[in-house]
Amino acid sequence: MKSVADALQSIAVTLWVGGLWAVGYLVAPTLFRVLPERALAGMVAGRLFTLIAWVGIGCAAYLIVYRLARHGVQALRQLAFWVTLVMLALVAAGEFGVQPILASLKDQAGAREVMESVLRDRFAAWHGVASVLYLIVSALGLVLAAAAGRGR
Repeated sequence: MKSVADALQSIAVTLWVGGLWAVGYLVAPTLFRVLPERALAGMVAGRLFTLIAWVGIGCAAYLIVYRLARHGVQALRQLAFWVTLVMLALVAAGEFGVQPILASLKDQAGAREVMESVLRDRFAAWHGVASVLYLIVSALGLVLAAAAGRGR
């Protein structure tokens, strides 16, 4: 029988990776298809991406502590440990590096939609960076789920 810590490890991976895929590839595109205003869809999607970033930070913290507590220094030889650490670093870069830049560009656009302002190209470039980071984290999430499932 699995311990509570082992069960929480499985739950953390499932919650984080499942949330990444659900928000990024199901919910956000649906918002842009069904909501009448792109600005509203962007605002809701942005809030959801922030929430899943915080879920990821919390899950990553648990997963790192879990690996270190369970395996000691041997955790440093496990794929799941390093994938989790890289995912955490990328989520932090997105949330604390890229997102404040996007928010600043939106604020600078003022009453206009940022994509209708002179800041459009800068916003699009930084949005692209955020999207690539998200894609990499999502792909690494699949690696994490497979590695954690095999105990690696």
